[in-house]
Amino acid sequence: MKLTAVTLDCADPLALADFYHRATGLPLHERSTDAFAGLSRGPAGSGLFLGFQRVEGYRPPSWPGQEVPQQLHLDFDVDDFDEAEARLVALGATVPAVQPRPDRWRVLLDPAGHPFCLTVPGA
Repeated sequence: MKLTAVTLDCADPLALADFYHRATGLPLHERSTDAFAGLSRGPAGSGLFLGFQRVEGYRPPSWPGQEVPQQLHLDFDVDDFDEAEARLVALGATVPAVQPRPDRWRVLLDPAGHPFCLTVPGA
């Protein structure tokens, strides 16, 4: 078994795909629409696909609370916490006040409210 895709619910798939495109450099999939957009590494079927699907009435997760559970989160390795955090905030991410282990990972929220973590390998 091989994991081939992860898809996030959101209100605006193209906007969220653009945020992650600018954050990761992964190219926008050529068949992306306002109902479903995606980013992929390499030709179709050859690498991990990150998808974004429109959900009517979407409610963002309430991290760290669980009124609306986070459901999942993504982790990204970075070389420098402060530099990566500043770049992602400039792209539209936000930094929640609660940071459980800021020496080991940093929690950010994407523009649709999904929490994701930055980690420095070996930290």
